[in-house]
Amino acid sequence: MRKSGRIWLWILQAALLVPCAAPAAEQDQSRGQTRTQTRAHAQAQVRGHAQARAIMPLDAGWQFQRADRPEWQTVALPHSFDTVDSASPHPYRGKALYRRALDLPVRQAGQPGQRHYLEFDGAMLVTEVRVNGQPAGRHAGGFARFRFDITPLLKDGRNDVEVSVDNTPDSDVAPLGGDYTMFGGLYRQVRMVSTGDVHFDMLDYGGPGVYFKAGGVSAQRASLAWSARVANDRASAVRAIVTTRLRDAAQRVVATAHRTVNLPPRSVTAVALDSALTSPRLWQGARDPYLYTSEAELRIAGAQPGVRDQVSFQAGIRDIRLDPARGLLLNGARYSVHGVNVHQTSLPGKGPAVTDADIDADYRILAELGVTGLRYAHYQHPQHAYDLADRNGWLVWTEVPLTAAVAGTAAFQQNSVLQLRELIRQNSNHPSVMAWGLGNEIYKVDEASARVLALLHRMARKEDDSRPTAYANCCAPIDGPQASHTDAVGSNVYFGWYDSEFSALGPFLDGNRARLPSTPQSVSEYGAGGSALQQEDPPRRPKPDGRWHPEQYQALYHEAAWRQLAARPWLWANFIWLGFDFPSAGRNEGDSPGFNDKGLVSFDRRVKKDAYFWYQANWTSQPMAYITSRRHTQRQATEVQVKVYSNQPSASLRVNGVELGTQAVAGRIATWQLRLAEGSNRIEVTAGAATDTVEWHCTAAPEPAVQAVPAVQAALDAQAAQAARAARAPGAAVPLPANR
Repeated sequence: MRKSGRIWLWILQAALLVPCAAPAAEQDQSRGQTRTQTRAHAQAQVRGHAQARAIMPLDAGWQFQRADRPEWQTVALPHSFDTVDSASPHPYRGKALYRRALDLPVRQAGQPGQRHYLEFDGAMLVTEVRVNGQPAGRHAGGFARFRFDITPLLKDGRNDVEVSVDNTPDSDVAPLGGDYTMFGGLYRQVRMVSTGDVHFDMLDYGGPGVYFKAGGVSAQRASLAWSARVANDRASAVRAIVTTRLRDAAQRVVATAHRTVNLPPRSVTAVALDSALTSPRLWQGARDPYLYTSEAELRIAGAQPGVRDQVSFQAGIRDIRLDPARGLLLNGARYSVHGVNVHQTSLPGKGPAVTDADIDADYRILAELGVTGLRYAHYQHPQHAYDLADRNGWLVWTEVPLTAAVAGTAAFQQNSVLQLRELIRQNSNHPSVMAWGLGNEIYKVDEASARVLALLHRMARKEDDSRPTAYANCCAPIDGPQASHTDAVGSNVYFGWYDSEFSALGPFLDGNRARLPSTPQSVSEYGAGGSALQQEDPPRRPKPDGRWHPEQYQALYHEAAWRQLAARPWLWANFIWLGFDFPSAGRNEGDSPGFNDKGLVSFDRRVKKDAYFWYQANWTSQPMAYITSRRHTQRQATEVQVKVYSNQPSASLRVNGVELGTQAVAGRIATWQLRLAEGSNRIEVTAGAATDTVEWHCTAAPEPAVQAVPAVQAALDAQAAQAARAARAPGAAVPLPANR
């Protein structure tokens, strides 16, 4: 429920999960996730003691069969089974089987005091696992980590593991709809995690089993609280010692707590520990994303010394407030959250079955863009993405996959709650996470959707009262029923693309603010399609569902939109739709069917579109200059505009060696009107320490020399003699610059 007449306060801290638990075996809906970790990493964490937790990667040696095809093939994980037909209007959505052998040394399977878990980082959409022909568990949901306890199913020597995955639409499992292709397969990594029989909980909805929060955060002090879930799988009670520490970036212990507890047999016990930190170094977003390391260790009292289990993760300490009048406040100061929506990294030939290196490459592109925040559309992303957001200081809106539609059945509600609980348990330790998204563009306004959204809001507040809930509203009034269940609201708006005009955005947002003055508001989506293969300068307004989406129109859209958003600092976040083009099987528009082309970067990552550099000019301080319409290389009109995006105060232009003078950069744009020469025209711009060059070829110009229209003719006349010597011969070829 939305509160009124007060400033919302949320204290957010958290982390980058490092090693932690492994999956649970629930018969129907399993709980699961934590973080991947190599065997060497696990050993390194135990600092001088015997290894507390062993990790066995299971990415190689799988046999794969799609249910509609007889043949088996050898594959390695991550793997998606429909990358070839992902752009098809009807990609394969059905069942597939994966199987492999798991060889265990003699006496390892039934060794007393050992537990073994299969951990899946993500599988689409419903997963059923059998070990040696016996059911290990079932998980419904395509985006979260989950685990199964397979200890009683293992034997010494060869063990046969069979995994059935099914991405057939399921009315009981979210999402029921959405503008994105639902790939299938074991598209994230799989491993076996082995622990002792007294350990941090591995079956806590895929979470790490240890959770950290900082409260009362200021530059002078922060209170620290850990909650550890300790599992005793023995048949007798155990007296255990739980120790937590906070280390700074130099690995010095700056806070610690410990507690001795009695653990009943075959049970999980929640253990609370508290401490305090004076003069904390705060996590300051992109300016200073300082991270501590939180450690939790488990020992048995009176037993032989040694760590029985350990969980560690990186943690940030900070305070966040959403103020309806001032926007987002980070550690008491207003902080501009601007960035893009991103789907999980998906690439040609791979789909979402990508490596951490692929995600790293995407996040380098986003860092160069200058984002300070991301919205993870429209589901839980891989843990590596949250880790990178923590390290880069980017604030993240992350959400459950309630897109387009909901069902009113009890089974659907239970699954929605499961996926929300997984999202929160697996990600509450990340300082980057600022809001829990509960839904996106649920079109049907009815009792079922209201009931599900209200339930999820209550569940989110119970799980984590330190972060707000948010809803991305579209196609309905902001004070209507769909947007009435969460603490904060975002608007998905596309004025000038799907409807109305560019200029309608600002008045629309002002009207929303007047309707809900006490509710923190953001823009959760805005954007327009654009193809780097389609050039028109100046562009006509395209049809959104048409096949012509010129790159120039997308840039004009964003020029107009950002000016209106930047003028409204009360918005707590603004997210472009979106960072990268992505597969959307139902679309047939732009230069390629089966894709949404609203990204600032092409699907293959080879082209950063003009609009990318508009935002780089607005969001970064490193000197930059970029000549727009650079891919419009073949020109028939002789009189053209040269437009440059830059974050410098002025820019100078040279054409075919002729200096055309310096222009002030106003609103991050400088322009010149030119008359092109017939043949090749080399255009160069300098702005501070930044330079850029393009070549345009004109086939219609009647005159042999480059000429400027009167606005800059004086500059040419003043340098006529020098220009005559320096200018290139008419039609001279100039090498093309590197593609931006």
